[in-house]
Amino acid sequence: MFSQYEDKMEKTIENLANEYANVRAGRANPHILDKLKVDYYGVPTGIQGVANISVPEARTLVIQPWEAKMIKEIEKAIICSDLGVAPNNDGKCVIIRFPELTEERRKDLVKDIKKKAEAAKVAIRNIRRDANDAFKKMNKASEISDDELKTNEDKIQKITDKYIAKVDKALDEKTKELMTV
Repeated sequence: MFSQYEDKMEKTIENLANEYANVRAGRANPHILDKLKVDYYGVPTGIQGVANISVPEARTLVIQPWEAKMIKEIEKAIICSDLGVAPNNDGKCVIIRFPELTEERRKDLVKDIKKKAEAAKVAIRNIRRDANDAFKKMNKASEISDDELKTNEDKIQKITDKYIAKVDKALDEKTKELMTV
């Protein structure tokens, strides 16, 4: 009975982790390219589907396409994106160098991740509300007693608290990562 709600809360945590993976902390992270698509023979394809991506240094990403003609497409996708970086190419691969983040930019990123954490908490609370509504309907239909209703509400609250704590932990870890110079 509770597993469906717990699964939804777990998906919310996974979604938050994916969003946090896309937040750049001044270090090269191949996941920031996950949302970028290039035109590969008329089909929008992720960069991972047309090239090898490596991180030779902490602030450098190297994208080595399997086909030389893809260099221009990859460069175009990066320039048109909101990554805020300029790609270079040496004829064989595309190189992205990430600049050091300024203190102001770090604080802006922290504000952004706090908003994402708050949205995740709201989603988790909405799942709790849906569960409580379902329990109240069951009680109204005499499927469960008043005592069972109270027990179920307490149990879903404990599950909610557990997942809210996970969101807070993820937020603390990402904040620490962003603020570390």
